[in-house]
Amino acid sequence: MNKKLAAALSGGAVLVLTLSGCSDDSDDKVNDWAKKVCDQVQPQLQKIANANAAIQEQTADNSKPADVQKTDSAAFQQISQAYKALGAAVDSAGPPPVDDGETTQKEAVKELNASSTAYANLRTKVDALDTGDQAKFADGLKGIADELNKISTNGDQALKKLQSGKVGTAMSKQKGCQKPTASTSPAAAPPATASDDASKSASPTPSKAEKE
Repeated sequence: MNKKLAAALSGGAVLVLTLSGCSDDSDDKVNDWAKKVCDQVQPQLQKIANANAAIQEQTADNSKPADVQKTDSAAFQQISQAYKALGAAVDSAGPPPVDDGETTQKEAVKELNASSTAYANLRTKVDALDTGDQAKFADGLKGIADELNKISTNGDQALKKLQSGKVGTAMSKQKGCQKPTASTSPAAAPPATASDDASKSASPTPSKAEKE
């Protein structure tokens, strides 16, 4: 079950993770805007990568439901807070200096905040799972994995638009907007607190009944 959650997370559409560099030259104003956003983006992308790593750590068949629940809950919270911070970064940067920049910015911020809320809701559902019944716990994780797939595959059109054209080219050149790798071991992923700004998820396979 944990493997399904980990797979769903890794397939999620996250701001700037899908950017590809182009040979076109963006003007200075667009480059300045991209730098302003990407300087704030990198720490949040790192938090998401660390949360995913923590979830991956709890994919063993002998993972205890309580451990899986604790890890998934913290990871979802961390991812949720990261998306919220990403939305704030795009919002504070102002509209990108391109056609329809204001509309594109507002829609991207709206999507990022919606993702933050969705992951926070997943955390609440993980916290409510019954860790005393492995079969029910496994069923609950399956439902959460299904919801995670929907979050990962839907509602990212505004982000894709933000990452297209001159803006996308400029962002792809910024180190802060390039995909990070988990620099800390899964166990070292920082625990989520109400003051953090990040969160994304996990889930386990405590028994063979839960495996797929």
